[in-house]
Amino acid sequence: MSIEEREKKRVAGISVFAALTLVGLKLVVGLATDSLGILAEAAHSGLDLVAAFITYLAVRISDKPADYDHPYGHGKVENFSALIETGLLFVTCAWIIYEAVQRLFFRAKEINPSLWAFIVMAVSIGVDINRSRMLANAARKYRSQALEADALHFSTDIWSSLVVIVGLAMVWLGQNVFSRIEKALTKADAVAALAVAFIVLFVSYKLGRRTIDVLLDRAPDGLQQEFTRTAARVEGVLNVGKVRVRRSGPRVLVDMNVEVDRNLSIEHTHAIAEAVEAEVQRLSPGADVIIHTDPRESERESMVRRIQAVANRNQMAVHNIALHEDRGQIIVDLHLEVDDHLQLHQAHDLASHVEKDLRADMPDVTRVNTHIESRGTGVGNGQDVTVEESDLVKLIRRTVDRVGGKSCCHEVTVRRQGNKYLVSLHCTFQRDLSIIRVHEITTRIEERLKKRIPFVERVLIHAEPDRH
Repeated sequence: MSIEEREKKRVAGISVFAALTLVGLKLVVGLATDSLGILAEAAHSGLDLVAAFITYLAVRISDKPADYDHPYGHGKVENFSALIETGLLFVTCAWIIYEAVQRLFFRAKEINPSLWAFIVMAVSIGVDINRSRMLANAARKYRSQALEADALHFSTDIWSSLVVIVGLAMVWLGQNVFSRIEKALTKADAVAALAVAFIVLFVSYKLGRRTIDVLLDRAPDGLQQEFTRTAARVEGVLNVGKVRVRRSGPRVLVDMNVEVDRNLSIEHTHAIAEAVEAEVQRLSPGADVIIHTDPRESERESMVRRIQAVANRNQMAVHNIALHEDRGQIIVDLHLEVDDHLQLHQAHDLASHVEKDLRADMPDVTRVNTHIESRGTGVGNGQDVTVEESDLVKLIRRTVDRVGGKSCCHEVTVRRQGNKYLVSLHCTFQRDLSIIRVHEITTRIEERLKKRIPFVERVLIHAEPDRH
């Protein structure tokens, strides 16, 4: 059992014991004095006892972890207990109002405002001050609506007890000081009982309204707007879409849609979602947060990035994208990478689908030329023969250096796959060369190697800047 669970149960248990003690004291003194005000307080405390016991059960159940049948946890048990407490309070108020009206207008009742009556009400005030403060502190600390409801409830008991004391004091004054107006002052006890009833009705209405709001998943005031503003400030979020917030006991449940650049990698998109979640958790610790990311076109997205985004949407990769404009028409040339295991007709169907999707996303594109090639998803069985083929390695170095410059070529690796060779090598170029120029040189190197050594099937060139 966690520290939070133990403390919540402890304060709820103390509240039950305090309510039980007050019910006994008020009932005995109320019957002895025949004071409706004290009897009303006894009934009120009786419901406090029931409410405190319900709260005790609620905090025990609500702290249970989520399970298969309750994936959002058991937090709403606290809210349901508060609703039951509200109903009990309304029933009590109805009885108090009925009895007070009877004593005011239909039947008189002699009241004996003894010293014990004042002592019991003073003790009640002291107990209510202590337990309402204890419950309020625990409610704030653990965000428990059940404990908060009890704290609010018992804080009003302080005022209602003061009203009863005033009523008893008026009755005593009428019997012992102002005998001429004793009959009028005797009515003060019933008036005090009515005041207690209306105080409880007001508090019950506020408590019941809040409880029903939570049970009906009403969004907490201000939280939705605050979460939206906070998420919009997270780097990488283009816009915040639908935000849904509700409470379940002490926890806040948040569902949020955020729009991100559709060209971002999955890892980057996930990082943005985690950053948004962290910000929501900072505002509402312990919140259950679900972030859904929607890919969107950014305002300054280039046509090349739009093409890549369309390919990514189809779970395909493209490269060597070239755009041509001819007499108002835009033509796109691209290389489409497909899995090794596909047959030609399957790869062609994929290419046709990507082309169609491109034209739908970019109406200005009139034609798409697609070159299909393997993405190398299969695992090759090439054997490293770099050492054995030392003469071939020397020939590769000489050929590359003639095109790329002296000492350009290094780290040559040769693999043999059947009667074909796969060559990978590193080339060093001037660090301030443009990427276009580097691509031209590496293309010439590849062409020269395949022409000079016909059995070389594939050449992979890693270009790197010099250190000078």
